[in-house]
Amino acid sequence: MLNFELPSLGKRLCNGVTRRQVLRLGTTGLLSGLSLPQLLASEGTSKGGPVARAKSLVFVFLEGGPPQQDLWDPKIESPIEIRGPFAPIPTSVPGTTFVEHCVECAKIAHKFTVVRSHTHTDNGHATGYHYVMTGRRPPFPDGEYPIPTNDLYPSLGSVVARELGSRGTVPPYINMPHPMSAGGPGFYGAEFAPFVIEADPSQPDFEVKDLGQVDGLTKSRFDRRQKLLLGLEQQRQKQKLGPAQAMSTYYGKAYDLITSPAARKAFDIQSEPAALRESYGMSQVGQCCLLARRLIEAGCRFVGIDAPGWDVHFNCFPSLKGDLIPPADRAFAALVNDLEQRGLLDDTLVVMMGEMGRTPRVNAQAGRDHWSMAQSILFAGGGTKPGQVIGATDKQAAYPTRDPVTINDLLHTLYTLMGIDSAKEYPDPLGRPVPIVGAGQLIPGLIA
Repeated sequence: MLNFELPSLGKRLCNGVTRRQVLRLGTTGLLSGLSLPQLLASEGTSKGGPVARAKSLVFVFLEGGPPQQDLWDPKIESPIEIRGPFAPIPTSVPGTTFVEHCVECAKIAHKFTVVRSHTHTDNGHATGYHYVMTGRRPPFPDGEYPIPTNDLYPSLGSVVARELGSRGTVPPYINMPHPMSAGGPGFYGAEFAPFVIEADPSQPDFEVKDLGQVDGLTKSRFDRRQKLLLGLEQQRQKQKLGPAQAMSTYYGKAYDLITSPAARKAFDIQSEPAALRESYGMSQVGQCCLLARRLIEAGCRFVGIDAPGWDVHFNCFPSLKGDLIPPADRAFAALVNDLEQRGLLDDTLVVMMGEMGRTPRVNAQAGRDHWSMAQSILFAGGGTKPGQVIGATDKQAAYPTRDPVTINDLLHTLYTLMGIDSAKEYPDPLGRPVPIVGAGQLIPGLIA
């Protein structure tokens, strides 16, 4: 189901972050409002800036904070209250180890890079999410959760949509299986908001209902509605109603999406071979990654996958071992392999991260708490150099000891790889020039 975000309902993180309420955009009210067309108004191309290395970005966000020392930065020689109970395993890169439950990533470590030294100082879920997605400190305290949280500054996905525009029949910016907390367009406006697939592609009955046939709505009725709309738009143009006239383009894009066989085909994950679906894992994050590959093939520029559950304060190791690490490990590895086999990896940047890491020491409840000072990030494809580890942390995985990477460094590097000039400015609602990223350097050694 395609959705536009509204205020949220239902709890999902330790400090009260909640599930969102959404406005469902059904075809029974085809083109009766502005939201669907606005989401599709992203036809523009970047002007100037570096040459693009990546055409698209898949951004897998492990919401809640994945523990760096229990994934890709194991501390073998530290005491168990630091390193945790998981054993290290060798990877395909000599001298590099992951924890034992990152089996699939260990096999293909030569195909991606781990940055172990990402660091910032925001220990909140909503605030940290906002900081990562926008490069700006949030104007609200952690504990306030409007959806989206970034009502002023545009998110990474919205910037990509505005700068690069569409290159196919699907929207340029998509979230799944629900909205990313800070994934909104900010002052860019609703036309650069994400298209949200409000459904779990791992379920047998998965479908994007807005692209399906509506009972009782025949083709002739559909066509009559479109003619009526065109007539109304022509009348508005004669009256020189500027905003309404501009919206006619977006209505056309909405109509093209809903009537496009190519768009319906892109969302048809059930057409994939069973063996390939199993290689990704029949988990939510696994099938979202597979659907992301299909959407990238269809021309989407930015697919944001929100994968919650990583807020591991209590008795965390059974859930990490069984429910969290293996699905994410399998999904990332399968996506990288699949893109490579299809000749898409060079043009597609894949990133996996969360809003923070976890505390160096296991707490009294056998969990790990919030810790933003050290985190690992995975990068594959899109002009990055594979098979390396960038940066390092101390023996407790607490602080970077080499090549610290800030949030602005991260965003500046991603935009550079996408061919976007991160210093480009847009006026905010008060007319003040706001750069896409206020500062930042390229992550050393990452770009091939």
